[in-house]
Amino acid sequence: MAWACRLGLLLALLLPVVSASTPGTVVRLNKAALSYVSEIGKAPLQRALQVTVPHFLDWSGEVLQPTRIRILNVHVPRLHLKFIAGFGVRLLAAANFTFKVFRATEPLELTLPVELLADTRVTQSSIRTPVVSISTCSSFSGHANEFDGSNSTSHALLVLLQKHIKAVLSNKLCLSISNLVQGVNVHLGTLIGLNPVGPESQIRYSMVSVPTVTSDYISLEVNAVLFLLGKPIILPTDATPFVLPRHVGTEGSMATVGLSQHLFDSALLLLQKSGALNLDITGQLRSDDNLLNTSALGWLIPEVARQFPEPMPVVLKVRLGTTPVAVLHTNSAALRLQPFVEVLAAASNSAFQSLFSLDVVVNLSLQLSVSKVKLQGTTSVLGDVQLTVASSNVGFIDTDQVRALMGTVFEKPLLDHLNALLAMGIALPGVVNLQYVAPEIFVYEGYVVISSELFYQS
Repeated sequence: MAWACRLGLLLALLLPVVSASTPGTVVRLNKAALSYVSEIGKAPLQRALQVTVPHFLDWSGEVLQPTRIRILNVHVPRLHLKFIAGFGVRLLAAANFTFKVFRATEPLELTLPVELLADTRVTQSSIRTPVVSISTCSSFSGHANEFDGSNSTSHALLVLLQKHIKAVLSNKLCLSISNLVQGVNVHLGTLIGLNPVGPESQIRYSMVSVPTVTSDYISLEVNAVLFLLGKPIILPTDATPFVLPRHVGTEGSMATVGLSQHLFDSALLLLQKSGALNLDITGQLRSDDNLLNTSALGWLIPEVARQFPEPMPVVLKVRLGTTPVAVLHTNSAALRLQPFVEVLAAASNSAFQSLFSLDVVVNLSLQLSVSKVKLQGTTSVLGDVQLTVASSNVGFIDTDQVRALMGTVFEKPLLDHLNALLAMGIALPGVVNLQYVAPEIFVYEGYVVISSELFYQS
C-alpha cells in the first residue's frame, strides 16, 4: 500500500499539469456507505486495538515483581460512523478487551469494556486526493472484572491492575486509531492512479476542491483527465460547471456518481484522436453472400461494371474526421457519428483505386452499464443512415440504391467495432479493491447518474 501511495505522488509530479478548476464528475458517499464501512471496519479496528501493554509492577509480595500483561482478545461489537456537517466523520465504538495477567502464583484473566470517540476531519491533500485526520480522540474505560466472574483476586490488586491498564489504553488507543486512519489515507491516495482506457490512453482522477460534508453525505468534486500518448485531451471550449442536484438517483444507495457531458465529450474526443474509431471493412471475395465486390456495385453503378468486368474486392475505409457527439436527454442517451467513407476497389496491379466517397451521418442509441469499476456501453442504429456523395470517379450515384447496400455491409461492422471499443469501458472514480455492486444508471439532461452499492475486497 505504501508503494501505491508513492506511485500516486510520482504520477502527480510527472504528468502534465492540467487545470482542475472544472469538475466533470461528482462522487457522493451516502449514509449507507458509512454503515457499510462501520461493518467491514470492525475487524481492522479490532486488530489496531491490539496494543502492547508494558509490565505491571506488582507490590503485593515481599519482592517487587514485574508482571507481564498481554491482550488476549479485542472484540468490537459496535462501530458507528456519522457525518458531521462542514467537518468530517465521527467515530463511536465499543470494544471489549480480554487481558491475561501472568502472575507468579496463577494467571489471571480480566475483561474491560472501553468506549472510543474520535472526530475526523476530511480535507484535500497536496496531490489532490481525500485525506482524513484525527481532530479529537478519547477513550473511556469501564470497570475491569475477572474473566470467570470468580472475583478471587484481592480488591486492592484489581484496582492497581485496572489503573495500570487504563493508563496504557488511554495513551495508546487513540494513537492506534490515528495509525489506522493513516492506512486509510494511503488507500485513498490510489484515487489519482492512472487507469488504462486503451493501449495508448489513460484516465486520471483528482479532486478539484475540499470535500463538502453534510449530515447526509460527503461529496467529492472530481476532475477527470484523459491522456493520449502522455498528453492530456483538452476540449476546444471550456465546459459549463457541473453541479449535481441533491435528489437524484436511488434513495438509500451507498454511492451516487454524477458524470457530466464534459466527461463523455472528452472520452469521445480521445477515441477520435487516437484513431480507434477508424476501420476498414472488407469482404470475402469467394463468399456467395459477399456484397463488397465490384460485381455487386456494378448492378447499382453501371460505370463500376464497365471498369471492372471481372469481380474485384472492394474496401470501405471508414474515417472519423469529426468528433462523435454524445446526446444526453432525460431517460435517453445517444451518439451521433459523422464518418467519411471512401469506397475503393482492387485494380489489376493489386493497387486500390478510389471509386467514390460518402459523407455519412449515423445516429446511435447508447445503453450504459457498469461492470465492477468500469462504465461500459453498447449501441444500436437509430433510424436510417444518412448518405451524401462527397466525390465520385464513377459518374452519377443513386444514393437511395447505395443506402440499401450500405445498410447491409456497413452498419453491422461499424456496430461490432464500436461496441467492442465501448465494452473495454472507462474506469470510474475509485480506489484499489473497491467495486461497484448492483448499479442503477439514470440519464438526465446533460449528465448521467450511477447509484450503486459498494464492495470492498480485502
